[in-house]
Amino acid sequence: MIPSVLKLLICPPKISGFQIAALGLVLAAWGGSHAVAEDATSPSTEAKTIFYASGGPWGRLRCTDIHLEAPSNMVSRFAIPGPIPRWSFPSSELDSLGAMFRRAGLSEDSVAQLMSLDRIVREGGYVHLFPPVSLLESMAPETRLIVYTKLANHPINSYHSDPVLIVGETVEEFFATSDLSAEMVRRIERMCYKRGGTLAFSDPSVLIHYCEDENEVHQIMKAMTRTRSLMIRLELDVDSNVEEIVDYWTLGDGVRKKDIEPIIRSIIETRGLETLPLAQVLPPLPRKLIYTYPGIELAKHGAFPDCHWTSLNFLNYEAHDYLLDADLAALAVVEGCEKVDRPYRYGDILMFVDQKSGRAFHSCVHLADDIVYTKNGRNILSPWILAKLSDVVQLYMYKGSSVIQGYRRFTD
Repeated sequence: MIPSVLKLLICPPKISGFQIAALGLVLAAWGGSHAVAEDATSPSTEAKTIFYASGGPWGRLRCTDIHLEAPSNMVSRFAIPGPIPRWSFPSSELDSLGAMFRRAGLSEDSVAQLMSLDRIVREGGYVHLFPPVSLLESMAPETRLIVYTKLANHPINSYHSDPVLIVGETVEEFFATSDLSAEMVRRIERMCYKRGGTLAFSDPSVLIHYCEDENEVHQIMKAMTRTRSLMIRLELDVDSNVEEIVDYWTLGDGVRKKDIEPIIRSIIETRGLETLPLAQVLPPLPRKLIYTYPGIELAKHGAFPDCHWTSLNFLNYEAHDYLLDADLAALAVVEGCEKVDRPYRYGDILMFVDQKSGRAFHSCVHLADDIVYTKNGRNILSPWILAKLSDVVQLYMYKGSSVIQGYRRFTD
């Protein structure tokens, strides 16, 4: 019997505007192995955010914020939202929409315009409303939050269910190195709203409305895949405690000591070499995946890897694809791990658990200090990244009814 806390593992996608509607479409449209993320920071751009992790047995870690975007050839394969914004609700909610719009703060004229019968399209079990661009641009953030929270309950509203999320930065900073024009960035800023402690944007259709050519449309959709990650380097010198560092990054069992110690000692001994990318000390599978997007070969079992597949395969030399199954992944945690509390150790699996339902809706791997290894969503446009745990918390725990539970693998 699987304990209820892990009975169902769910890892919601971060970017569902590009979410795959059918695996067959992707198989037909795109092939190849892992796609390397395009780093939106140019070589001439000085890193604006450099900081150091707290000290510890992991060594001295220098961290830099970077921004990844999906490669252009991937973006060009997916459907583009139309230039006419659309809100979709179940037909059963039609009679209550006017009152909801008024509670959200929309004027009587705006409500009348939205609810005009000649502007409502019925399709299947849904009604589609088409808010004017001028209305969307003028909505107050508080009004937008109420309406968009309602829209987010229905996955048909993809960018409301899973908006573009801007973590820990201003809109201008987040898109500073993108190809978006300054005016497009200002439009995004005017139409953002708060989801928990994170800025959210759900209106790419408005941006497309203003596009002048296909190239600008592509630039917008590419920017919508933007993700903040960390580039981390281990600083080494003659004063570094090599034994302590090696012991930490081999989980203390020394199994991977042969993979890590030689390169660390070599860097210390070589003049002019002072840092080692943290990815180089990670196990083989995450070292191969970090900063990349899923290749089509990873869909051979009918689903792309999610956060739980990523976390539970962290130490495996070859991926165990049975971990794509939620129940089997839950069993792997229950049978192969023990519950642990802070302070977490390298390799601990952090499960984000909804206290009401007992569902683990996200997971990541603790590396050091506040740094984790994660994949934020089961879709082709979610890369494997390094991130601050505090950033991941903002992305996933904004509803306030969840906790983080640590799990540590049993040792022989």
